[in-house]
Amino acid sequence: MELSAKGLALIKRFEGFSAEPYKCSAGVPTIGYGSTYYEDGRPVQMDDPAISEEWAEALLINVVRTFEKAVNSMVQQELTQNQFDALVSFTYNVGTEAFKKSTLLKRVNNNPFDSDINRQFLKWVNAGGKVRAGLVKRRQKEAQLYFTA
Repeated sequence: MELSAKGLALIKRFEGFSAEPYKCSAGVPTIGYGSTYYEDGRPVQMDDPAISEEWAEALLINVVRTFEKAVNSMVQQELTQNQFDALVSFTYNVGTEAFKKSTLLKRVNNNPFDSDINRQFLKWVNAGGKVRAGLVKRRQKEAQLYFTA
């Protein structure tokens, strides 16, 4: 499966656009729409030059392919497009290793319609050791999208 336009818009909405490098709430240098590295694999550095919004979107689309592949390889159940989009957004935000080890993935692989999946999304709201309001909202939207028919 591939991320839909709705899924891409969700990621863009919560990541927000920044032409200049900044440190995300986890302290990682980030640019564009939440990208921590460039197409060539170089990590973002705080002294990197600004990028255009067009470049940021192209970078996001390129980088998101990694997360599509991760979700496609780890999820053993057939998913709806909305379920897939929600999981790619989640994985883009928390990383593939965190998703791989998560109870969320276990629940999805056991039964992709398990109501406990909603609660599993909402467990992932901390960054830098603190609950982040932006992550609470993001997880709520991801869970809402996941359960949208």
